[in-house]
Amino acid sequence: MSILAQSAAALAASLLTIQVASAAIAMVRCRKGAPVGTTSKSKNNLKGITIVRPLCGLEPYSQETIEASFQIDWPDYELIFCVADAQDPIVPLAQTAIDRHPHVPARLLFGMERLGPNPKLNNMAKGFRNARFDIIVFVDSNLLVAPDYLHRLTGAWRADAGMVTAPAFGDRPEGFWSLLECAMLNSYQARIQYAVDTLGSGFAQGKSLMFRRADLERGGLESLASEPAEDAAATKMMRGKARGIAVAGPPYPQLLGRRSLAQVWGRHLRWARLRRASFPVLFAPEIFSGVLPPLAAALVAAHGAGINLLAATVVFLAVWYIPEWLLTRIAGWPRSAALLPAMLLRDILLPALYFCAFFGRSVTWNGNKVDLAAAPKRRVLQRPQIIATVLSAGSARLARVSLKSFRRS
Repeated sequence: MSILAQSAAALAASLLTIQVASAAIAMVRCRKGAPVGTTSKSKNNLKGITIVRPLCGLEPYSQETIEASFQIDWPDYELIFCVADAQDPIVPLAQTAIDRHPHVPARLLFGMERLGPNPKLNNMAKGFRNARFDIIVFVDSNLLVAPDYLHRLTGAWRADAGMVTAPAFGDRPEGFWSLLECAMLNSYQARIQYAVDTLGSGFAQGKSLMFRRADLERGGLESLASEPAEDAAATKMMRGKARGIAVAGPPYPQLLGRRSLAQVWGRHLRWARLRRASFPVLFAPEIFSGVLPPLAAALVAAHGAGINLLAATVVFLAVWYIPEWLLTRIAGWPRSAALLPAMLLRDILLPALYFCAFFGRSVTWNGNKVDLAAAPKRRVLQRPQIIATVLSAGSARLARVSLKSFRRS
């Protein structure tokens, strides 16, 4: 073979090895019944935990995800639901759940604190500042937590870790485009995150972030506003402190419902632009993601070796996708006959997402435009009054909390 064909063969073999090896690692980490760590020991060390859940608008499974928050098996925890606007339609749903579970201390806080361009972080800031406990967990609204949620997170906490995170897997898809979202989230993104963590370079993912209050207070909550996304800022912050990030597993479901192609494209384009803005060096190799680059290299090598191109394509695609399919089966993730076409479409879209990530200086997040080049600003409350509905076990009372506005010096 020519030098070009040999180089192409080496590239194809390398990328195929990464695909198979990462799938094998994820099979071990995500299989049902996988160990979650030393939960009994961590339960004794972390007695009180505050869970902060930002809410914004009604989602397909909002009632179920909110209700699940009250079913967590932990001796002492509180819930803080954060909503930017008191008129948000999610408020009655959350309030009803709080009233239905008086045995779980819960609060509903309204208002927005301007830390930076990230609307989710701006919404969660009041939850952090009002937390009763020193261990705080940020949990996205569409994550369906299970009773063992806190056991699993605390069980993953290592001595060298300053934070625990956990990926999510797409669940309950309705329609092909929602299955495409599963192909993105599950056997692609979750697979990569568990593989990277196993190799000793875990990174934060915003679906679940558990940390000690002291670790954030040293750098200030504003440190999470140093990047457009709080998980990217958390990753940089922990690495700057030479602290690790533990990745818990297996992942919990993110309930999808029905999706459109535009929704899937828009979400993953936003994530691609965020990765490009926060980690440009690490983003660069993503051009090799998916099946198209290694398949092209394999066909160049096959042509140089005189191998039938159709046969080479069929064999390569089988070796590439069979481990992914096995991963979804072992992990118990959604799968159907349409999943393989969804995986193939995902891999066709990945190069387009990669190149489109370099165009555009902003992303849209729950209707909010976020400027990726915007520098973090000092804290300014968008409204001087934050009204907090405080509900604790056995009592219900309305408290008005006045907060002074912070002006630039």
